[in-house]
Amino acid sequence: MPVRQLSESIVNRIAAGEVVERPASVVKELVENALDAGAARIEVMTDGGGRRLVRVADDGAGMSRADLALAVERHATSKLSTDDLLDIRTLGFRGEALPSIGAVAHLSIATRHAGEPHAWGVAVDGGKKSELKPAALSAGTRVEVRDLFYATPARLKFLKSDRTEAEAIRDVVRRLAMSRPDVAFTIAGEERATATWAAALPGAPGRLARLADILGPEFRANAVELRGERNGVVVEGFAALPTLTRANALGQYLFVNGRPVRDKLLIGVVRGAYADYLPRDRHPLVALFVTLEPHEVDVNVHPAKAEVRFRDPTLVRALLMGALKEALAREGRRAATTGGGATIAAFRPAVTPARGWDWRRSPARPDPRGFAMPARGSAAPGFAEAAQAAFDVGAPSADARVAVSEPAPEFLDRPLGAARAQVHETYIVAQTRDGLVIVDQHAAHERIVYERLKAALDKSGVARQILLIPEIVELDETDVERLVARAGELLRYGLALEPFGPGAVAVRETPSLLGEIDAQAMVRNLAEHLVEWDEALPLERRLLHVAATMACYGSVRAGRRLKPDEMNALLREMESVPNSGQCNHGRPTYVELKLTDIERLFGRR
Repeated sequence: MPVRQLSESIVNRIAAGEVVERPASVVKELVENALDAGAARIEVMTDGGGRRLVRVADDGAGMSRADLALAVERHATSKLSTDDLLDIRTLGFRGEALPSIGAVAHLSIATRHAGEPHAWGVAVDGGKKSELKPAALSAGTRVEVRDLFYATPARLKFLKSDRTEAEAIRDVVRRLAMSRPDVAFTIAGEERATATWAAALPGAPGRLARLADILGPEFRANAVELRGERNGVVVEGFAALPTLTRANALGQYLFVNGRPVRDKLLIGVVRGAYADYLPRDRHPLVALFVTLEPHEVDVNVHPAKAEVRFRDPTLVRALLMGALKEALAREGRRAATTGGGATIAAFRPAVTPARGWDWRRSPARPDPRGFAMPARGSAAPGFAEAAQAAFDVGAPSADARVAVSEPAPEFLDRPLGAARAQVHETYIVAQTRDGLVIVDQHAAHERIVYERLKAALDKSGVARQILLIPEIVELDETDVERLVARAGELLRYGLALEPFGPGAVAVRETPSLLGEIDAQAMVRNLAEHLVEWDEALPLERRLLHVAATMACYGSVRAGRRLKPDEMNALLREMESVPNSGQCNHGRPTYVELKLTDIERLFGRR
């Protein structure tokens, strides 16, 4: 078959296939154009998941008549002052978006430049451009895209439901709104309620306000600010405390020079930074903003500009990792607000009767005043079901005992206060000047032991204690092989073991700071964890897994009764140990309730 030149219409449709993958791609290109035009307000309207209509209006600089005529031509752009493709300082630069969209849809543009007496409009239908005509528009630019892919019907078969496509559009707008908190965004469509994000103040407070608008108020309450700079690369942003997580990594966002990108680098960095706090199946929420010279990053490696390539990825990775670790260590003693909020919500009244109720009234007979009577023996209205369950402790048992102690005055002003009681032999209740603190004694001591293990390893190694009689642990032969193969790594943390026949290991030494532990259970647990270890996993990460497991088995267990001095000693250690706000599994070690919140429960406020 001879070589032939493709027609212009076919070339445009091929370009459209690279740039316009789905309606969300159209919205992304048009909103980026609006941001590059200096818009302070952007409105996005869709219909049919963007299939029938996409309208993007902004109050930016607009285009002159001559610029509009060129804007719908291929490879025409106002965003490159030179031919240097490495000096990209705008979001869009290829000059393919508008003609590509016009090749597969009905495209109409109305725009007005400050230097023009009125607005101008142009239409492109299936690649055919109309004459420029005067249009009605006070300022900025309005772009409408109707009947997407009508010129290429085969592409319609690959689109999903209207609701799914609309959600993809919202995700695109959310990411762009997160990158530019100084711009007001409105997105409307028949699939979902209209969302409006007002322009925020400049700087970190405004950025956090915009992130809270999009990620929710829980993110604002649990966010930790981070910043790092090295060799002209600046990293800023916010990361959530380890107690606020999700089951997937969709809550992790990366922005490079204001451009939302998806990069596998981010997932690996975040996982490494949170390795001390979270299990592998939980993922934190983070929003990281990287700023560097345009020549240090290539944004031209993906047709939709969704990926970038750094000139020095090692530097960026190290900077991100360092900033995250420093921020988490700095705020490691903070208590998660999610725990306290959930506690207050559990007591929030479900029904608030106007008057009292009569317990003697039969539940079968309605109250003549119109109130529904609770059944005999049920909890009073005004407590949620979760709160009822909390008070339904059943018959008295040893587990329900409360050890009460007088508060030590010198401890009331400390962050975690003075221990007052131990409830269910598991939770320590402490009093502060303006509230109370509930501590999970096992989770708190687990973190303390873990940090001691790490400190001992860094300083002089973990001291070991020789067992008078070696502990024999029977295991599967495969598990024995794994443990023996890792015996050197385990020895670094004070656990000395050796094979004892084909299906057992002998534990001869254990870490001395753990005291008396259940070696059988700990070794079995370690054997289970070794199955998940990847050979490519760094040695440090593998050792941290060992330390976390040992800390769990060497901690104060739930059900152990503590004396007042022991409870206060645990609280003081929590105040001095890094990262004591969360245990090794990402759960909060304590929950703080302010006195004002407690007073609201009883109608005092």
